[in-house]
Amino acid sequence: MRIIVYGSLRRKQGNSHWMTNAQWLGDYQVEGYELYNLGHYPGVIPGEGKIEGEVYRIDAMTLGELDALRTKGGEYKRQLVPTPYGSAWMYIYQRSVAGRQHIPSGNWLDRVDHA
Repeated sequence: MRIIVYGSLRRKQGNSHWMTNAQWLGDYQVEGYELYNLGHYPGVIPGEGKIEGEVYRIDAMTLGELDALRTKGGEYKRQLVPTPYGSAWMYIYQRSVAGRQHIPSGNWLDRVDHA
């Protein structure tokens, strides 16, 4: 199975250690979504933009660990999106983004951290 990650799970980001056993397949821009800075990690919601992501092949155990990290408390839900590498799971943010910083480029690396 495949997953597309767009924030703290990307290479050289704070939670990239969760992807240690994953096989990187390539980068991909997903259209129809907007990226928001939620603090230490991002959220993606359906919208007018595109987001920068990395597609990985993962096993069921890794997906289970990511589900435990991302879907607890209903913060995210998984949705299949098409990629050039085949359909991939992507985590969609389920809460309000009111007052959160929108990242127009769709690239988590372009965020502005507020210390």
